[in-house]
Amino acid sequence: MANPLQTPHSGYHWDGSSDRFFEGWYYRVTLPREGQSFVYMYSIDDPIGGKPHSGGAAQVLAPDDEYICRTFPEVQGFWASRKKLGLGHWGKTDLPYPPRKLNPAQFEDHIQEGYQATARLNQGFIHDPASDRYCCWYYQIQSVYGWGDPQRTQKATAGLLSFLPIFEPGWQILMAHGLANGWIEWNGQRYEFTNAPAYGEKNWGRSFPNQWFWVNCNHFRNKPDLALTAGGGSRQVLWWMEEVALICFHYRGKFYEFVPWNAQVNWQIQPWGKWQMQARNHQYEVELTATTDKPGTVLRAPTEKGLIPYCRDTMRGQLTLELRDRSGKILLKAHSSDCGLEVGGIPWKEPWLKIEG
Repeated sequence: MANPLQTPHSGYHWDGSSDRFFEGWYYRVTLPREGQSFVYMYSIDDPIGGKPHSGGAAQVLAPDDEYICRTFPEVQGFWASRKKLGLGHWGKTDLPYPPRKLNPAQFEDHIQEGYQATARLNQGFIHDPASDRYCCWYYQIQSVYGWGDPQRTQKATAGLLSFLPIFEPGWQILMAHGLANGWIEWNGQRYEFTNAPAYGEKNWGRSFPNQWFWVNCNHFRNKPDLALTAGGGSRQVLWWMEEVALICFHYRGKFYEFVPWNAQVNWQIQPWGKWQMQARNHQYEVELTATTDKPGTVLRAPTEKGLIPYCRDTMRGQLTLELRDRSGKILLKAHSSDCGLEVGGIPWKEPWLKIEG
């Protein structure tokens, strides 16, 4: 394989039908020296075109949780690969032919606004005329962990049944941890970085979660290859809804997976400010606590009514992670100040709890 760490579901999922459909991609790069992150969120809605919500978008969450969003109404400017991770959207261009992946120099010369992204590259430029904010970026990515044991075939985040149209929406971690090299320019300030922690995920489907939460971090103090993603939500399974969650992390070449089919997972999520999760399986127990005193930023997310403000994020959370064996012996304890945190969907006023076992 050209990319042995390529995960299932890396390719584009749209089957060409006129049914309601969205697909979204998420790239994150953490800048340890600055204690900040950049997040790039790309999406396409109803790519057949001519529908009320047809179109694409690029959102950027920048240092101090600043934000910019640019929409691309013309679906004809979007392209994506069905076989591997690769996508892009051309907004303003002088090229006369349909969109496709370009070499970076061609992209810079001919795409006045838009983006392109693969497993090894993230490049683009967007400008918001209303605020006059802009972001220009180019960085290359080397994968360290996909999703699963790096010496084995990579896993589907939602398990084997995610290959069937049973669970909505689909969710896949594309790269739990990687190293990014390049630069980002944000409103005149240039950030250059070498071996910065990078992360990627995606989701897709025809229906949308009622509510969800998410915790992500791959830059821990004195733990250079520790990479965590945890989250949960209310998802559709055929004609009913169920609440599920997972805690998964890579560390020193090993994949620790606490998912509904092999572990008991509990959570206590405040409306904003504190995320607590616990899980155990036959070998281990894991516990995480994440907090923030930042207000966060409201981002757009796909819904039945299109891409609308529907979640709140910060990339400046505090996180403590602890792994124990079943006797209670601590095997790993880690802390980070660069944790990504999110709540989304229907706002909840009381803590969202699941406590069993």
